[in-house]
Amino acid sequence: QLQIVESGGGLVQPGGSLRLSCTASRWTLDSYTIGWFRQAPGKEREAISCIAVSRNWKNYADSVKGRFTLSRDNAKNSIDLQMDNLRPEDTAVYYCAAGPPYSSCSGSPTQYDSWGQGTQVTVSS
Repeated sequence: QLQIVESGGGLVQPGGSLRLSCTASRWTLDSYTIGWFRQAPGKEREAISCIAVSRNWKNYADSVKGRFTLSRDNAKNSIDLQMDNLRPEDTAVYYCAAGPPYSSCSGSPTQYDSWGQGTQVTVSS
C-alpha cells in the first residue's frame, strides 16, 4: 500500500480558501484513481471529489461543486484540492485515498485501498 500524506489544512474564515495536497513517495500518478473524502464530528464520511488521473476524469459532490477544484501538480507529484468560498459546514477532517486506475471514479470507498491520515480543515470566524 501507498503511504499517502495530506497537507494544507488549517483554520480559515468563511469565504476564504485553502489548498490541500495529496502525495505519496514513489507513486506514478497516472497509475491511480484518487479520491478526497471528509468526515465532520458526529457525521458519516462524505465523498467530495475524485479523479481518474490518466484520463483526467473528475467528479464532484453537489455540496462542493463550483467551489472545489481538483488539479494535478506534476512538480510536486501531487493531486491538489483547491477549496474556495469555504463555509462553516466544510469543517471536517479531509482524507485522500488512492486506488487502482479506472476510466472514471466514484465516491465509493471500495474503489480505494490506500488512505492518508487526514488533515483538519476548520472554517470559522
